[in-house]
Amino acid sequence: MSEIVIRPARTSDVRAIDRLLEPLVARRILLGKELVGLYEAVQEFVIAEADGEVLGCGALHVMWQDIGEVRTLLVREDRLHEGIGGRIVEVLEARAIELGLKRLFCLTFETSFFTRHGFAPIGEHVVAPDVYAQLLRSPDAGVAEFLDLAHVKPNTLGNTRMLKRL
Repeated sequence: MSEIVIRPARTSDVRAIDRLLEPLVARRILLGKELVGLYEAVQEFVIAEADGEVLGCGALHVMWQDIGEVRTLLVREDRLHEGIGGRIVEVLEARAIELGLKRLFCLTFETSFFTRHGFAPIGEHVVAPDVYAQLLRSPDAGVAEFLDLAHVKPNTLGNTRMLKRL
């Protein structure tokens, strides 16, 4: 078995990320993303690959001075349970620490996976009121999910909002 490498994503990886997303979107586990959105966010992604094949990906999105979100964490279905997702999370956490973040958020169905990696379910108010007011100005759907705003509730049904302190 070849060594699995976790590396920053390149624009040439975007089509592979999109292919990883397709089956999960079809099963309504994740919302679809437009290719243009993936290209715009490519610098947030890391890729897990072996022998030039993309096996998984994940993204770190900065939301505020001290908080980021783990997004689009995916591992190819035939490569699940090999520790690839955990390695991606470790790399994203290291990037978060380098950026000065103190907390990581995720919205997930995979609560047992994220619990094993130090995340815990959260309530409604996890930021100060002044920060909340600033975050309300963000057009980003992930920020709205973090804030648990009513207009994104149909997108988040069954998901758990989780947080990890770094």
